[in-house]
Amino acid sequence: MLAGTVAALPATANAQLLEEARLGVFQHNICVIDCKNADKEDGPNLEGELVLASPQILEFALSPRPFIVGSVNTAGKTSYGGAGLAWQFGFAGDWHFEPALAYVIHDGAVESPFPQGDPRSDAFSQENVLFGSEDLFRTSFSLGRDFGDNWGGQLTYEHLSHGQILGDGRNQGIDNIGLRLFWRFGR
Repeated sequence: MLAGTVAALPATANAQLLEEARLGVFQHNICVIDCKNADKEDGPNLEGELVLASPQILEFALSPRPFIVGSVNTAGKTSYGGAGLAWQFGFAGDWHFEPALAYVIHDGAVESPFPQGDPRSDAFSQENVLFGSEDLFRTSFSLGRDFGDNWGGQLTYEHLSHGQILGDGRNQGIDNIGLRLFWRFGR
């Protein structure tokens, strides 16, 4: 009996720490405002996210919830992973708005591997987004709805860019939009 109680303790602690698991499909590299890079990099991204309970130390900042995120491009183009903070604001019953900010590392192109003026450089630049930095900011906005006590869905827009803060020079960035389902633990 004691062994069973000890084994249950980590599961109880994890259930209180881990609040949500999310899984979604995103249209990769959509055209929002500046469309000159939107024809580069095809294929949908599969994205997963684990959302943790907001620690008490973050109450001063409206209690954002920490999360970790991973996104894999199905066509072998830019994939990324990272961590961030998400704020959730409820309205109209079961609806919520969620802005988020994350720091991510990606496997896409930073710059052309060919020297400027080389025809291969132009061809490479026409097929790849040149991020200018291996680490990026990921800003996102989600509109969500609860479908029950434990699950719901979100429509999410995300933008990845170094914003001339994490890098310099190229800053083409990328925009994705997608749908994801979430499951809340412990309700």
